[in-house]
Amino acid sequence: MARTKEPKAPKPPKEPGRLKQMYQVFQMTRRYDKRAIWFMLAAFIIPILAGIGFALLLSPGNAVGTILYVVAGIMGGLLAFLIVLGRRAERAAYGQIKGQPGAVGAVLKSSLRRGWVASEMPVTVSPKTQDAVYRAVGRGGVVLIGEGPKSRTLRMLEDERRKVARVIPNVPINFLHVGPDQDSVELHKLPSRLNKFKKALNKAEIFAVNNRITSLGKNGLPIPKGMDPMRVRSGGRPR
Repeated sequence: MARTKEPKAPKPPKEPGRLKQMYQVFQMTRRYDKRAIWFMLAAFIIPILAGIGFALLLSPGNAVGTILYVVAGIMGGLLAFLIVLGRRAERAAYGQIKGQPGAVGAVLKSSLRRGWVASEMPVTVSPKTQDAVYRAVGRGGVVLIGEGPKSRTLRMLEDERRKVARVIPNVPINFLHVGPDQDSVELHKLPSRLNKFKKALNKAEIFAVNNRITSLGKNGLPIPKGMDPMRVRSGGRPR
């Protein structure tokens, strides 16, 4: 009896190429941010005009020098275009999840700057309103971030501050609000806003403080050995 051939497994879909990915990002950004195209055009054209200007001023009549300046302008324009595209695309992506539960966690996971430690999972969530509190530890100390209207998240922030203060009483604890209030931090500006707090901790103290706070939710597991955050002063040096 002839043996029937087993059907071949379907091939996984091919990943789009780099240029196609860039085009998709450009299209998504352009649809959401109508002004993005003008910023990207300006970023591309200005370096080229600058290259032509330098060629006319510094290399008149020198064909090789003129070509080098123009090529440098084109390369600078491409680099500036990609930088602006990346920033506007990130802003457009955050704009699409703005106001949704978990938006702050997505920012903390993907765009947190170096020197900060945080989790995409909130430390406190209101089951009724889905308002949440997130925690980040960095050079500015501990930052508690309320996701939702300030009128509802302020009490949640205060409750979390009291819990954290019992464990690390000498470390600064700051609040940020991401929500519909006028004085709230825009979602895409959250990473840069974290870096505006005055420096209070060095790198070793950041991880020690984070480990100490994290141990609160581990049902009494021992605190990792190392620097004792209870001995950290608000100025960033151990006693």
